[in-house]
Amino acid sequence: MDIQEALKIMRALANGKNPENGEVLEENSVCRQPQTVRALNRAISALVAEQGRETKRPRNAFRTWTRAEDAQVCEELRKGMDFKDIAKGKIAPQAARQGSPPRAA
Repeated sequence: MDIQEALKIMRALANGKNPENGEVLEENSVCRQPQTVRALNRAISALVAEQGRETKRPRNAFRTWTRAEDAQVCEELRKGMDFKDIAKGKIAPQAARQGSPPRAA
């Protein structure tokens, strides 16, 4: 489930509606209790903030390097090549620009 879909469901519940059909929830529904509505609104705020962070991340953020990329970076570092110079190459330029160290081989 992506964040947008989760937000849609949580907003419906916080507004006292069934997310599947839009009908108003029963008055005694747990989702209509003030504490629950406050909790849902806090969760919605957190998801909106996370959604904003996701849009600002580099496209390859958190992408795992392939074994070949990992081995190449390690080999270049062993040869004394500067990490910034490696970043100019084809190996994980986003990670290198951000100063992420390579995994040990």
